[in-house]
Amino acid sequence: MGAPPAHPYIPNAAADTERAMLDVIGVADVDELLASIPAKLRMSRPLDIGPPLTSEYELSRHMMGLLGRNATVDENLSFLGMGCYDHWVPAVCGEVNGRAEFLTAYAGEAYEDHGKWQALFEYVSLMAELLEMDVVNVPTYDGFQAAATGLRMAGRITGRPRVLVTGAVLPDKLGKIEGYLDGVLAVDMLPVDPATGLTRPQDVAARLGDDVAAVYLETPNAYGVLERHAREIAAAAHRVGAIVVCGTDPLALGFVDPPARWGADIVCGDIQSLGLGLHYGGAHGGFIATHDDERFVFEFPSRLFGLAPTRKAGELGFCDVAYERTSLARREEGIEWVGTAAALWGITAGVYLSLMGPGGMAELGAGVASRTRYAMRSLAEAGAEVLHADAPHWREFAVCYPGRTVAEVDALLRERGIFGGAELPSSLLPGTGGPGDGGTALVCVTEKHTTADIDRLAGELKEILR
Repeated sequence: MGAPPAHPYIPNAAADTERAMLDVIGVADVDELLASIPAKLRMSRPLDIGPPLTSEYELSRHMMGLLGRNATVDENLSFLGMGCYDHWVPAVCGEVNGRAEFLTAYAGEAYEDHGKWQALFEYVSLMAELLEMDVVNVPTYDGFQAAATGLRMAGRITGRPRVLVTGAVLPDKLGKIEGYLDGVLAVDMLPVDPATGLTRPQDVAARLGDDVAAVYLETPNAYGVLERHAREIAAAAHRVGAIVVCGTDPLALGFVDPPARWGADIVCGDIQSLGLGLHYGGAHGGFIATHDDERFVFEFPSRLFGLAPTRKAGELGFCDVAYERTSLARREEGIEWVGTAAALWGITAGVYLSLMGPGGMAELGAGVASRTRYAMRSLAEAGAEVLHADAPHWREFAVCYPGRTVAEVDALLRERGIFGGAELPSSLLPGTGGPGDGGTALVCVTEKHTTADIDRLAGELKEILR
């Protein structure tokens, strides 16, 4: 039997082409290339993508049919969040994002992309102003990667083997952190007060020691709670020489103080909320920010853009900063690998920030905060149990439904054209969201929600829970 025919969707899939490529690099077969990937992570069956459609029209029609199965937030009232948020995307963000000179994930190179360098410099400058930090990177893949990298930076700077991580972090993000730190830094989890959703200073102090490289907090955290003990925790960490890494959503900083004010040394997060949109799962880009301290600057993994004088007196140019630390310059001796980034989303976020300005960010932040509190009161009146009701929140809050499971309630809400809150994994809320009860939902409210939208959710819940 001859070799299977090449699939027209897969480049270099012809058997003789594949064999020639393997021969050039001296590899017997594709399995040898994948040997370092654990067997449990590898698919053991052929990928079922069906027979090829060789007509462009047929293929387009087939794909549109698949996409047409999606139920979108434009057709339904959505209160989903948990890492990907339905904030308004101004039209200008898409207009600039789609320009030919920007439309690539790469950050640009020396001769052909000076305009892109300037656009990225504007983005990092706007982010630095918002974060009250001096140095901001070209975006990493996402906020999960930024958090993991921030902790690796702290480990390299201090030379210590252990980090403390708040328990109020999404499990997927924690998985990324643990995977990226595996074999390098031990991760110790900090308990969360189930009554308040807060990380307690005494729990941090009990685990601090001269072997701790960093303490990782998030605010707003995985429950939407703002960590009001952050200053006290940061001071305790600094007393033992540990670095404070804080994850945050930059959109919240129009309402709350930037973490740099209360002592965070490395601030990280995702820029999805800054005009990037949902895209059936979110466009994401991770940011890392520090003060202008050489110890920190030379631990950044990705590219940094700044200003420098040119040969022409009085003229400034846009340039790579501390380029010599990168894998582009040092190859395998680089701090971390610099490859395809999310630079395009950085430019998009820069457009969003320049459009909003300080006044717009403050107005939006306060509006989201007031809507969040209004939703908490409304759902409590409708019969839901609102957790951490006395703690400060922004955008999200956790609820339980007496007598009903989250899955049941969400299914009934979907029948009414509403996406209810996403169900939290039981590991996030010991004692209230575990096996044997109805679970816990995380409800998300953004500037797109009107009071009528929230009243509609509360009214439907009251009918469901009666």
